[in-house]
Amino acid sequence: MRKLLNIIVTASACLCAVAVLSGCKSKESEYKKAYEAAKAEEMANQSVVAEAEEEEVVVAPVVTTVTTAPAEESVRSERLNAVDGGSLKTYNVVCGSFKVQENAYNLKASLQNQGYQAQVAQNPETGMYRVVATSSDDKATAISSRNTLRAYYPDAWILYRTY
Repeated sequence: MRKLLNIIVTASACLCAVAVLSGCKSKESEYKKAYEAAKAEEMANQSVVAEAEEEEVVVAPVVTTVTTAPAEESVRSERLNAVDGGSLKTYNVVCGSFKVQENAYNLKASLQNQGYQAQVAQNPETGMYRVVATSSDDKATAISSRNTLRAYYPDAWILYRTY
């Protein structure tokens, strides 16, 4: 009887072991399936990221070209009177226009510090103060002066003085 009891205990132990091991297999199988699904999703995400990285973004450099308009188009004409009793010639290179006289005098001082014989003039119709860096009777000289001044004053322009 003892033998029979040992056989039954051994058989029960084997059945329990089989049950436990088979239960692990199903959990291991489920884990493996979940792992493979997660790995597949990760691979899909990596391929999307790789495709996005493969798209090359080209940033074109910004090129600024300064061109001067033909002399006829770049000359404005208006009445202009020197404020400080200076003398203005026919073609005047203007580096700044101001409503406030003090601002005009500040720019005039800056131009004089750079070696220009700058002067402040006023348009009697508009009341605007024009800061004239150079003044000449020759249009070509005025154009050359304006082009030189545009290195520091990009908005410099030529004013043809009418009387």
